Amino acid sequence: MAGRLTDVGPDRLFAAARRVMVRCDELARATATPGAGIERVYLSPEHARVNRLVAEWMREIGMTTHQDAAGNQVGRMLPVLGDPEAPALLLGSHLDTVPAAGRFDGIAGVLMALEVVRLLRASSGPGRPGRVPLPFALEVIAFSDEEGTRFGKALLGSAASAGGWREDWWALRDADGVTLREAFLDFGLDPGRIGEAAYRPEQLVGYLEAHIEQGPELDERGESLAVVSSIAGARRFQITVEGEARHAGGTPYEARRDALLGASEAALAVERICRAEHHIIGTVGQLETFPGAVNVVPGEARLSLDLRGELDGSRDRVWDAIARELDAIMGRRGLRWRARPFHDAPAVFCAPLLQDVVRAGIMATLPAGADAPATLFSRAGHDGMAMADVTDVGMLFMRNPGGISHHPDEFVSVSDVAAGIWALTEAVLHLAGDSRS
Repeated sequence: MAGRLTDVGPDRLFAAARRVMVRCDELARATATPGAGIERVYLSPEHARVNRLVAEWMREIGMTTHQDAAGNQVGRMLPVLGDPEAPALLLGSHLDTVPAAGRFDGIAGVLMALEVVRLLRASSGPGRPGRVPLPFALEVIAFSDEEGTRFGKALLGSAASAGGWREDWWALRDADGVTLREAFLDFGLDPGRIGEAAYRPEQLVGYLEAHIEQGPELDERGESLAVVSSIAGARRFQITVEGEARHAGGTPYEARRDALLGASEAALAVERICRAEHHIIGTVGQLETFPGAVNVVPGEARLSLDLRGELDGSRDRVWDAIARELDAIMGRRGLRWRARPFHDAPAVFCAPLLQDVVRAGIMATLPAGADAPATLFSRAGHDGMAMADVTDVGMLFMRNPGGISHHPDEFVSVSDVAAGIWALTEAVLHLAGDSRS
């Protein structure tokens, strides 16, 4: 398929990709934990620092900028023809991280979106500064809290943009006891204005995001880019196992009600049940015991469960199977258990039109006669899960060697970033062509 970028050569694309890589390195220095991976959480000094940097880069390419009422950084570029209120195609990703993070998860997508705007602006012709040759506006958004690291609730930034903010979230607390409301005020935001961050459906053409694949499939296939078909639905629970704390030396095995052993068996059951199911992933990422003394049989254990699936129904059936197995385990061991859900995000399917334009964009980067690119579902969550409540969403994946993510070793190559910028720009142009027809 012929591309629509007629005046952009490989040197220019690689310059754009190298700029993305250099800026990923620059943003990586905004961390609360120097020398131990990146940690950049919502409403922190590091959050403010990266917003300032990204706003500067937005203005450099002619975008008007603002930080919205939820702390997301937004840049806007008007169409060549059209009024200032023209609906926008939203491009972006997130700038926050998990603890000990790498430098590409989310961040690369924001910076690539800026390069798409740069390329399109350059093709708008002389005498049209600050505009793009499209029938809609372009906006780039750097979401402020996708990971949920600080307050334990993911997608806060994009939920605000989609009009999904909930009043009970203001009472969420971080590890230091600071409430979300207090953090807003400390950051200089007004909780009473949070609704101003929300887009209305008529203000948006759609949402497109480029992201590293957080798994190994593209690497194993030897391909650079893929179309994303859907984003897995996720449920998260804190599971508490209650037993009896007793003296480690004086309590014989037959008298023990060891909460840790019950929790350990539960974690193994999660693995066994999920491995037997197609496209269901279960992870126990946290395990604590109480009272936590070396010479005391644990009387209580708390473990997390992150459960993801391509389809909500199959994911929920697996949770029912896990719950039945926990009943059996705890019954055998004389223990009690309960689960507190704290996150529930339904699976999101990318819009067929946006899948088509992303596919067309990728095909424009491939040699004539090449096979169609892979179509993958995302086992990881993304801001598109929230944005789907207000507009159509689409995603493009880039190869991540080894599939390592949420770790300092995550990686994407300059050549794959260049291909991704090209494909994303072509996707925007294909969408513009469909909008005109």
